[in-house]
Amino acid sequence: MDPFQLIEEGKIKRFFRSRKKLTKANLISHITHRAAGKETLFVEDDDYLFMLSLMKELSNEYAVTIFAFCLMPNHVHLLLKPDHDNLSEFMRDMCGQYARRFNKRYERKGHLFGGPFRQSIVNDDSYLLAASLYIHLNPVNAGLVSDPGKYRYSSLMLYTRDEAPQSFVKPDLVLLVLSDKARERKMRYKELVERGKAVEAGNVLEDEHVIVRFMASLKDNFPFFTRKLRTTATNMPPEEGVTDFENLLSSRKPESKKARKYLVELLLARGYTRTQIAEKLNISRKTVFNILTFRE
Repeated sequence: MDPFQLIEEGKIKRFFRSRKKLTKANLISHITHRAAGKETLFVEDDDYLFMLSLMKELSNEYAVTIFAFCLMPNHVHLLLKPDHDNLSEFMRDMCGQYARRFNKRYERKGHLFGGPFRQSIVNDDSYLLAASLYIHLNPVNAGLVSDPGKYRYSSLMLYTRDEAPQSFVKPDLVLLVLSDKARERKMRYKELVERGKAVEAGNVLEDEHVIVRFMASLKDNFPFFTRKLRTTATNMPPEEGVTDFENLLSSRKPESKKARKYLVELLLARGYTRTQIAEKLNISRKTVFNILTFRE
């Protein structure tokens, strides 16, 4: 089924998880992390460069693939995928090292980042593309530049320049969504960025539904964005997988218990409450609780 239709019918919901994170290997996430209060994360160019060096070093150490990023004066955006169950450790190490250096350099004390990082699960190609575009257009939406290509601290040039330099950032997964032909991918992405500047995006730090609305606007403005996108983004089961839950529920095999726990976790990540999940799957809240407490 067309993911846009699912969104419009309210069958797919996404929200930013501030507390409990989904850290399973190979899940793609759009991560945001902001400074505490009215603090600034980056004061000088050296601060941005230090964060970039940490991203490069630690993404290699933790086996985290970064698809896109944008470092803003008071917050960061990352589109990434960990190969292992270590997303929280990666973020803790990166932000911790950065904060210690920042506090020492500017003679300040206390928390630099405002609480836990926020996470939105990417579970289809259309959302993957929309999240990437939103990240790269963030400096324009914030009024920092009129041309996102001139903002130094994002990964946009890797998406638009034919002879982009080698980087620890890997744009290919996003670009593959746009075309089977290599020569068309960056051209199309560049077109989306240029025309996307006119789309009212909103602030994802204040409204968790911004990217879904941004995606709907892209659908209205770009015909090729509405075509059926390939499922390169994730190995997650589709929404229709809920219909197979009855068979999973009746099975006592360990792999079935693991599968139904995974499905419930995905529904939580899409914005459903435990009560809504119980109603959707025609089970009790206690059963939902029991499913989530299953240990391999």
